[in-house]
Amino acid sequence: TLSTARRLEDMGAVDSVVFLTSRNIDAFLRKRFTVSDTAAEAVVTIGLSNAERVGLRRTRSHLDVGTINIAVRVTPGLSETGLLEAMSVAVQARTAAVLEADIGMETGRATGTGTDCVAIAAPQGETDYAGLHTDVGEAVGRVVYDAVLEGALAWKAENQWRTPKP
Repeated sequence: TLSTARRLEDMGAVDSVVFLTSRNIDAFLRKRFTVSDTAAEAVVTIGLSNAERVGLRRTRSHLDVGTINIAVRVTPGLSETGLLEAMSVAVQARTAAVLEADIGMETGRATGTGTDCVAIAAPQGETDYAGLHTDVGEAVGRVVYDAVLEGALAWKAENQWRTPKP
């Protein structure tokens, strides 16, 4: 079989973002949120069997599969600085949603998984500020939070998640 990099090269898409998931791809979520003239759209897949709490890695005899993949598209043109700030907001929103979903583990409540991936796509532009006090930050934060929370709660119900005993 061809490696992912080779397949992308053969398709002329070497600068593409690739997400891998063990989640049934039919379980993806798509959300959109608009603030003023700023629109953000997210596509996510949520698997939490690989859940971790930041700074407190679990001891395992094997690595479970399951990850959170988040792809966000934003309408205004962002500078590199704006993209980094939007990424920070997306990661904050992911963490807040996972905490809200209350995925308990022996190390505490999960904050994400060990393999989460996030990508922000926006036209190249002049907007340097995309933090929580901006339309971009609000739109990115809301769309990611809503999608991840919905996906995490669905995953938790489907997998009849029970917090392990310490």
